[in-house]
Amino acid sequence: MSIQDRVIAIIAEQAVLDPSDVTPDSTLEDLGIDSLGLVESIFAIEEAFDINVPFNANAPEESDFDISTVASIVAGIEKLVAEQGKS
Repeated sequence: MSIQDRVIAIIAEQAVLDPSDVTPDSTLEDLGIDSLGLVESIFAIEEAFDINVPFNANAPEESDFDISTVASIVAGIEKLVAEQGKS
């Protein structure tokens, strides 16, 4: 399963949607994910990939981690996973 597929599965689970309903262009708002759902998604992603996502739930706009779309979340996770592999 690719990183994108795993992230989409996690986000779909949080949104109580079928993964086929989650597209790379989807925003979390489109999917009905609120701030609590976002935090739960981030925790699930961190656990699934054994990474730390640099995200501050209290000030998401101050984070370097782009959560604007599913594709941007996937890109961020891919970067974190690649960086982790180098260390």
